[in-house]
Formats: sequence, structure tokens, C-alpha cells
Amino acid sequence: MQKIFITATNTDIGKTFTTLKLMQHYAKEGYKVAALKPIETGVDKFPPDGMKLLTLSQNLNPNLKNITIEDIVPITFELPAAPFIASQAQKIDLDPIYKSIQKLQPLCDVLFIEGAGGLYVPINKDYFMIDLIEDLHVNKTILVTHCDLGCINDTLLSKHSLDQKKIPNEVYFNCKNGRENFEKVSKPFFDAIDFKINFV
Repeated sequence: MQKIFITATNTDIGKTFTTLKLMQHYAKEGYKVAALKPIETGVDKFPPDGMKLLTLSQNLNPNLKNITIEDIVPITFELPAAPFIASQAQKIDLDPIYKSIQKLQPLCDVLFIEGAGGLYVPINKDYFMIDLIEDLHVNKTILVTHCDLGCINDTLLSKHSLDQKKIPNEVYFNCKNGRENFEKVSKPFFDAIDFKINFV
């Protein structure tokens, strides 16, 4: 089984959107897919991102008909903040995440794991999202970035962090506001350094 982690340069960049598209792509290629969002904050009754992942997982993979939302999102908090803050600085036990992976693993060929926020979102005081990626020993990490002014800095900082830890990664640009501005103000630099540009 492959594990692919989806992270981003910040919150609201398009991780869930990208995860759903990747799931559909791999399913068309004949893979049995599933998705996991280890931690979701800002949850009232049901985790909104998690529900999208659960619905598509069950639509694409008949093996997952008995999977629950708790399997897809094992840890939730009500406050829409970084997990460390949402937990009121209480140490978060990550064991439910590993139990979900163990449950989903035999039911799929590819497990997509969607992070919360960016790489240095604190899960615990001294443990960040990038540490979780490292500990999960994923096959690949997809870094979703934006196309607006500032994307050069945001993209290179996050990619540098992944490269520094030798985490295999690919970068995907999500141009929610269109590509025209990106083509003018950011793409020329990426072209100059031969940076591979993939679009979501």
C-alpha cells in the first residue's frame, strides 16, 4: 500500500480539493483508494473536510462501506485553530491516527493523508505537522501552493523544509484566482530556476 500525504503552504490553499482530485485520478487508474485526515479543527458536529473524504472514499471503494467518520478523522477539536491551541495545550495522543491507518491499510492500494494547515502547524508544543509526515513514512508528499503574489517565498520555504528532511515531494499550484497573474509575476522566476510546475 502507498501512503501519499497532502500538505500546503498555509491553510485554505486547497488541500481537500487536491486530495479529492487525486483520489478520483488514482481510482480511474484502477487503484482502490481511501483517505484519512488525522486531525481536523473547527468541528461542530461533523468534520466538513472529513465528510467529503468519507463520501468520496465510499463512492470509489466498496471495501469502505463500513468505515465511519471517526476512522477517517480520528482526532477533532471545536476551536478552528492549530491543534496544539485547539486542544488547550493538552498533549495530543496520536495513537488514534495509527489505529485508523491500520484499519484502512488492508482495504486500499493508496491511502491519501490530508494534513491540517501547513508544515509547521503545531500538533504538540514540540511536534509539528512535518514531524507527523516523517513519522508516518509516507511514499510521497504533495505540497499544494497558491499562485498569488508571495507564492515564490511560500513555496520555496515549504519545499526547502521537506527537502531538508529528505521527504520525497512534488509541488502542485492551485490557481484559485486564475493563472494570468501567476504567469506575469511569479512563473518567470520558477522558469528561470527550472522549477517543475504542476497545476492542480
